[in-house]
Amino acid sequence: LVITLENKTKGKLQKQICQVALDHFEKQYATELGEAWASVRDVLTYPSCWQYAILLNKFSPSAELENTLHVKGYHPAFPGSLPYLPASFKCYIRRTPGRFPAQKHQAGKLKEYYLLNAASLLPVLALEVKDGEDVLDLCAAPGGKSVATLQCAYPGQFHCNEYDDLRSRWLKQTIESFIPDPLINLIMVSKLDGRQIGDLKPELYDKVLVDAPCSNDRSWLFSSDIQQATLRLIQRKELPSLQFQLLRSAIKALRPGGSLVYSTCTLSKAENSNVINLILNSCSNVMPVDISEMAKAVSQEFTFLGGMQQHELLVLPEKGRAWGPMYVAKLKKM
Repeated sequence: LVITLENKTKGKLQKQICQVALDHFEKQYATELGEAWASVRDVLTYPSCWQYAILLNKFSPSAELENTLHVKGYHPAFPGSLPYLPASFKCYIRRTPGRFPAQKHQAGKLKEYYLLNAASLLPVLALEVKDGEDVLDLCAAPGGKSVATLQCAYPGQFHCNEYDDLRSRWLKQTIESFIPDPLINLIMVSKLDGRQIGDLKPELYDKVLVDAPCSNDRSWLFSSDIQQATLRLIQRKELPSLQFQLLRSAIKALRPGGSLVYSTCTLSKAENSNVINLILNSCSNVMPVDISEMAKAVSQEFTFLGGMQQHELLVLPEKGRAWGPMYVAKLKKM
């Protein structure tokens, strides 16, 4: 049931592909993505071609680090032509795969950078947070998007929520590693059920990010536990209902005129377009927001699935642009 990939460069055994998950995805995505699936599958099943972006932490700037990145062939991930790109938001990538060394957690010392999949910053750039706005990150762990949001602007108040106990601890640690003392007081970390936040905090926020629990295509393909993988694939059918409920809650939490971004790291239409269409058809107070200008601006670095509507995009992993999967949709409350 498990295929082993040989790592040509080091000759050591690589992560193992979970065949149950691959078979399951094969059936669904060959249909949904058509001919794009073959190349997407090649990237997802071959970790040594994965790329990692480097998000700099403006609260712990290092000229030496920026210099090293230039020397190593890194360039800014996002072009100045983006509709929203604060000067304080700095992210670097390079064409070749590989991973910059991670920074160890040191008590009392802020980290200088965060390693991530560059596509995971698109939801933050789509949200367009401005200074003084009240922001809710509904499903915030492990914290990369919260940290990225704080590179962009200083919210009035920033509410980071994570229902899961273990992930909530991870979120707290991430925030403490990147955000300095006075600013940390603007951040409220909670462990509420995201489905209930709309009722608990109605019309309180200008911007809401719903980076929803989803089928994590990239990591599920390397599940080492066959039973866990099988269970995940069975329970996967319940995710769209949860995602829909989280979105309903987010809409309640938004002030009229406020906007929300919904994102997942799956290719699955059931968890992406279908969920958003259901919201648009059932919530009369919500309108789609066009994000095609953002997509056009970053089309040099990201590959998108064609045929999407203007309020949504889906990043398809591709060799040399191995970012994603990442689905992003933007809505506005009337």
